[in-house]
Amino acid sequence: MHNLRIGVCYDFRNPPNSGVTHHALYSEILEQVKWLDQIGADLVWFTEHHFVDDGYLPSWIPVAGAMSAITSHVRFGTDICLAPFNHPLRLAEDLAVLDNLSGGRVEIGLGMGYAPHEFKGFGFPVSHRVSLMNEAIEVLQHCFTGEKFSYHGKRYQFEDVIITPGYVQDGGPPLWVAAMSEAGALRAAHYNAHFLPQGLKANSFDPWVNELEGSGRRTGDYRVGIIRSILVTDDRNTDWPLVRAAEKYRMQLYQRFFKESGEGFGDSGEPVPQTWIVGNEDECVDQLVDFITQFGMTDIVTMAVPPGMRAEQMTDSLQMLFTRVVPRVKALIAR
Repeated sequence: MHNLRIGVCYDFRNPPNSGVTHHALYSEILEQVKWLDQIGADLVWFTEHHFVDDGYLPSWIPVAGAMSAITSHVRFGTDICLAPFNHPLRLAEDLAVLDNLSGGRVEIGLGMGYAPHEFKGFGFPVSHRVSLMNEAIEVLQHCFTGEKFSYHGKRYQFEDVIITPGYVQDGGPPLWVAAMSEAGALRAAHYNAHFLPQGLKANSFDPWVNELEGSGRRTGDYRVGIIRSILVTDDRNTDWPLVRAAEKYRMQLYQRFFKESGEGFGDSGEPVPQTWIVGNEDECVDQLVDFITQFGMTDIVTMAVPPGMRAEQMTDSLQMLFTRVVPRVKALIAR
């Protein structure tokens, strides 16, 4: 059974009318992460998208490198790093550098993307994404062995390459695969990766469980993670409207991507919940325990600075989350 880890997630989105410079937002978040590392956060995850007018984070490794220098506990990861837009050899090298900078505190969650404008921007068709994703996973797994290897795929071909410097972590950074479809769930199981389910439970979570159990593996041997945000407040009527407005803005982009791509989570069925948990300390503890128990979640991250908000506006909630709620949840789950 894996230990429970709870942390934060950043997309660095900065709406054009926020009145805040990107430089100021980055500075605030770095200071916030330094503080969160001290009060008990376990994770700092990042999301990735490209060519978005509000500055959505396109490159997470430089940010993680800066954060690694001012932290000692949090582990860095992604939900998700878009595999088609990151050459796997270069990604493996960057991860090796980050693994050394952080003292072995990096993980990597991969997804294959779906927004048409990103594929157009990088100059290749959406139809290449499956092969780019699969080959990226395979190449990274070769790289993480620390051995010299050759690879001959449809998209990538290499002869006698080895990643230097070596990784601090034996076997390289833990590898995660995201899925919001049965095909994605089967991919995660096929590559023996940790799992980032999204969308409908019947389309992602259930096929993954069934595939593992059908092949004699145990779900408890894998980590399962998700972005599910948490607002701890004793005054919901005052604190929630501002966060709710920021969340509405945040989700509008994904709704646009779904519309442009013709994809999405589906309209009917039980979702793997990603809606905000909002309540006082006791209510958040109860909801988190129920969620973790139902889905076997091992890793949960909350959006620490929703788009258009300042880091200081989330301080009270994050303070209560990591000093009061999380210790209670971990104690209850460990029973």
